[in-house]
Amino acid sequence: MPTEETVDLAAEPVEAALRRLGSDGEVGLGEANARERLARHGPNALPEAPTRGVGQALLSQLRSPLIYLLLGAGGIALSLGEVTDAIVIVVVVLSNAVLGAVQEGRAERSLSALRKLAPKIARVVRDGREQAVDAHDLVVGDVVVLAAGDAVPADARLLTAVDVEADESALTGESVAVHKSAAPTAAGAALADRSSLLHAGTSVVGGRARAVVVATGPATQVGHIAALAGGAEQPPTPMERRMKRFGRLLLVAAGLLFAVVVGVGVLRGIPPAEIAMVAISQVVGMIPEGLPVAMTIAFAVGVTRMAKRKAIVRRLGAVEVLGSITVIGSDKTGTLTKNEMTVTALELASGARFDVQGVGYAPQGAIVPREGGAPGNDADLRDLLQVAVLCNDAAQGEAPAYKPAGDPTEAALVVLGAKGGMDERATRDASPRRGEIPFSSAEQRMATEHGAEGAPWLAIKGSPEAILRLCTKRRNGGRDEPLDQAAKEEILASVQAMAGKALRVLALARADGARAAEGFDAIADRAVFLGIVGQIDPPRAEAKAAIARCRSAGIRPVMITGDHVGTAAAIARELDLLRPGDRAMDGSELAETSDEDLAREVTRVAVFARVEPRQKLRIVEALQRRGEVVAMTGDGVNDAPALVRADVGVAMGSGTDVAKEAARIVLTDDDFATLVAAVEEGRLVARNLKKVLLLVLSTALAEVAILTVALLLGYPPPFLAVQILWNNLVTEGVITVNLVLDPPEGDEMHVPPTPRDEPLVTRAMAKRLLLMSAAITTATLGWFAFRLESGAAAEVARTEAFTILIVCEWFNLLSCRSELRSALRFDLFGNKWLLMALILGNLLQVAVIFVPFMNDLFHTRPLELRQVIVLGVVASLVLWVEELRKVFARRRAARTMLLRPA
Repeated sequence: MPTEETVDLAAEPVEAALRRLGSDGEVGLGEANARERLARHGPNALPEAPTRGVGQALLSQLRSPLIYLLLGAGGIALSLGEVTDAIVIVVVVLSNAVLGAVQEGRAERSLSALRKLAPKIARVVRDGREQAVDAHDLVVGDVVVLAAGDAVPADARLLTAVDVEADESALTGESVAVHKSAAPTAAGAALADRSSLLHAGTSVVGGRARAVVVATGPATQVGHIAALAGGAEQPPTPMERRMKRFGRLLLVAAGLLFAVVVGVGVLRGIPPAEIAMVAISQVVGMIPEGLPVAMTIAFAVGVTRMAKRKAIVRRLGAVEVLGSITVIGSDKTGTLTKNEMTVTALELASGARFDVQGVGYAPQGAIVPREGGAPGNDADLRDLLQVAVLCNDAAQGEAPAYKPAGDPTEAALVVLGAKGGMDERATRDASPRRGEIPFSSAEQRMATEHGAEGAPWLAIKGSPEAILRLCTKRRNGGRDEPLDQAAKEEILASVQAMAGKALRVLALARADGARAAEGFDAIADRAVFLGIVGQIDPPRAEAKAAIARCRSAGIRPVMITGDHVGTAAAIARELDLLRPGDRAMDGSELAETSDEDLAREVTRVAVFARVEPRQKLRIVEALQRRGEVVAMTGDGVNDAPALVRADVGVAMGSGTDVAKEAARIVLTDDDFATLVAAVEEGRLVARNLKKVLLLVLSTALAEVAILTVALLLGYPPPFLAVQILWNNLVTEGVITVNLVLDPPEGDEMHVPPTPRDEPLVTRAMAKRLLLMSAAITTATLGWFAFRLESGAAAEVARTEAFTILIVCEWFNLLSCRSELRSALRFDLFGNKWLLMALILGNLLQVAVIFVPFMNDLFHTRPLELRQVIVLGVVASLVLWVEELRKVFARRRAARTMLLRPA
């Protein structure tokens, strides 16, 4: 059934809705009719998405220019007899393909989690008889019976409702249970305002009801969200885009280089076989075989570090994306707030005002008079707390978790009583409930009867307006005095002041000599106003500091919530998330805003409130159209499409399985500050990857330059292909990858995010790369030419040049550890793995030079110790050139800081 028709049924009277559905509120459907509808429309279940085979999934991961280049490198290594190198490269390629294929099942698992939301058994009325049936067999027109604690099996129109409250947070993000009634809602009402509808995937937390099913399976609200989640396209990570562009460029460059080298060789009369080997050496030198390995290790290390900080990464690529995040779209409830309703303000009927200390459901804190206010009367306060505890169906939780039972709003009142010394059990035992007037949306109030048989009294709570209509007196100093209109206006002004601070306000009263059986109309002249309380889902203490860290890092936090705009804006202001010049937008305004206007306006909006699932997806897409890299948090079914579409979807550990399966990262503690810590780790990973990239590319460029210039100058190749492969395998495979384990430098959250479209090699990196390559080329080729001109044998000169190249890379590695900090002052012991890798690299190179069978394998000759020392001094040129650059770079950075406005 289309969503539009469901909304129409919500706006129609009960009898009209039943007629349209062909059902009867008392008798329900007949069994034969139900079977016929089930056969025609299918089961009440979400459709299974088609899945690709393992082979298809693996092949899709191999369609990348860098993969083609790596496979080509493997083929070249194999053609040169380097079977081990070829195997290593192929293993890396296949490992990455398997990892990608596994992660690709994310959407299918999201739909599977959505299906788990459906309860297995539903109570229905068929042929006038209540019976239990499999929830999958429900059809449109079935009459279902629901009570507190039941999961809603399908979208349904309420027929009768007694004190019904539903937890719809998984769909709407609304933190407070929603009151439901059979009364028609306004035509075209938003999802969160359809009070006459119950939705699949939600639960009844209070009352009892009968409802007629209006939509099942894919036609339910959950079904529409499943379709959105399945249709939302996961964008590639920035690194994936950069590597793809880089791979294409490298393919073209490798082909051109091969053609140029062969062409020059032919012109010089070099034998074809010899020049072909030189050309192959050049191509091998261009290929950064160690880069994919380093990326995989960097991401894996990031995953481990984040897990220690309570952020579980479900896709390796998400680690790198975190370093580029420019906007975090955060849910309010449970992420920026504690998801624990707390009374924070109290005002007695006398006008005395109190602040309530402590947050959450733990009964820790005190009720203290507000500074500068009128003194309160202890007896008046005790009377109010007694009503708060007695007119209440919630129960206080036990230590240490203090998780309460019942409605969060009522639980907050029980905790308030405990803070004022009013023990829940003792109070209820002393004044047992003898009757009640249930809460109704029409009355907006409830009452419970207490007292002895001859002296009954009512404890009353509800909306301030509804309670004030009952009261003609107010409690002041232990006495009751008249409550005139002027006094009521003052009370309502206090209510508005509390509401302006995002507090949910309740009023409390008592009526002596009254009984519940009389109803509210009969007690209007006996009700005495006691006061009002204001409660809120308080912000997390660490959230404000985390938001400040976001701003210093160039990340804009945005609140995206299903709560009311007033509540959301007040919380946002308290957290310094909503600042002067920013604005809040609610779902109704968002619905009227075109995609083009939203893309223009989205940079000014700090709070999106009362939004629906499709709108969350629109917000993410609008931000991405502006070039933003978006992290989106969420915990409910309603968040799944946006979590999939965001650059990084972040689910809460306490959230639904749907959200967790749709997300790339799960926060085990639901804390916004944990997400900011994960961003810091992501930036560290991105920075360390840039170090690896700089080192690998500067080496590759130097190798190509050395071989090309030597060829143009008429010298023999300074290296052989097998030596280049050894260099790439040892330096990149053993030493370089350990750069990804470098610790943070401390300024990760004080620099701007990496731009989405930043090339793999930035202008600043290119300058360093060219300088480093030029230094390596000068040292290596200059020494090689010098030794040949001095009469040294070609194999000896080649061994020395090969050694200089290796040692240059060791010095270069130290320089790459920081863009500004001197390598001479950088703590080498801060990365013990790098230190051990350098020692191992030295030992391996010693073996290549001095072990006889290694000499034969790599065409090297043993050297004297004196020669090795001289080669080390020559190779250090690259370190000193980079140290000189850093001196000038630090001076420029210092001048920039001085000129920067405060």
